[in-house]
Amino acid sequence: MLNRLLQLPKNKSLFLFGPRNTGKSTLIRHTFPKAYVIDLLDIEVETKFARNPKELNYLVEALDKNVTHVIIDEVQKVPKLLDAVHHLIESTTKHFILTGSSARKIKGGASNLLAGRAFVYHLYPFSFIEIEKDFCLDKSLNFGMLPSTYNYKESQDCISFLRAYAHTYLKEEIWAEHFIKKLDPFRKFLEVAAQMNGKIVNFHRIALDVGVDDKTIKQYFSILEDTLLGFFLEGFQHSVRKRLLSKPKFYFFDTGVKRSLSRGLSLPIQKGTYQYGEIFEHFIILECIKLSSYRQDDYRFSYYMTKDGVEIDLVVERPGQKTLFIEIKSKDSVQDYDLKELRLLKADFADGEFVCISNDPYKKNIDGIMVFPWMEGIKEFFS
Repeated sequence: MLNRLLQLPKNKSLFLFGPRNTGKSTLIRHTFPKAYVIDLLDIEVETKFARNPKELNYLVEALDKNVTHVIIDEVQKVPKLLDAVHHLIESTTKHFILTGSSARKIKGGASNLLAGRAFVYHLYPFSFIEIEKDFCLDKSLNFGMLPSTYNYKESQDCISFLRAYAHTYLKEEIWAEHFIKKLDPFRKFLEVAAQMNGKIVNFHRIALDVGVDDKTIKQYFSILEDTLLGFFLEGFQHSVRKRLLSKPKFYFFDTGVKRSLSRGLSLPIQKGTYQYGEIFEHFIILECIKLSSYRQDDYRFSYYMTKDGVEIDLVVERPGQKTLFIEIKSKDSVQDYDLKELRLLKADFADGEFVCISNDPYKKNIDGIMVFPWMEGIKEFFS
């Protein structure tokens, strides 16, 4: 298997969250090869523990002393097991490795993520750094970075997998868990939300397009967050109160999944088009966020827009460092006129650092603004 950037501690209990097919099971079984494994995706195993969560106590207490770790895959399937795990962490020397593709059923549970007794980590689709020489930007923009997708050589196989992925999400993560009462409006919502990826969210407009009320749309977005399919990017403000009042953007966790949900997989992205620029921006933002998460550096991400419409794609607040303002350009040759937004803001934020991450193959300094080839820029600030 490829070496993943996320390093898991060997002597701690932990949660590992991540969307389906990001490689959680592969990573933990490689990291803890001698662990006892309980796979709740097996319907018989799930049924057994759902009927009687105390079965876990009986099983763990009978394990050999040499077995130091217990893996519970997709623990959200039986959230009541967390109470048993909580007790076993306190009463035994075993370490528990718990994976999940949804935090919705775990949130607010009796154990409340085991009250801090288990560390929390997140696994994302591949980063270009993990793939190294096999990385292909065009393939990543078109089909995303999920491990299964990246292992397929033919475009049609990637398309078939991503379409099946979207269907599985609807069937197993949403419908089977009774998160919604009607599937058709949610299916329509997914398509609209994917088409609006990276744009400022207008809940009322989306509600009109889907045919439900605003409250339902907010619930739908909450489901996407809790099942790890996407995240909000808030507007940057100096004031925390104003930050909460600003309108967010929403991004899906993978460019391929986004394109599948928006029904755009069959149309290859053409370089130089508006669509290419949008997907390139999406890809860069995902890379920055996943690498920052792996480093656990407590960066806060947002975007910036003035009342006059001046917009900066990504703002990164870094503890103890200057706030980083990033403009993302898919152009092969960045010129001074491409940086007008950064120049306008530079006068207002004397304590900021202003850079452009782009497809330009050359590193440049244009009027004090550094322009980086995208790989070099991401490594400079996030690797």
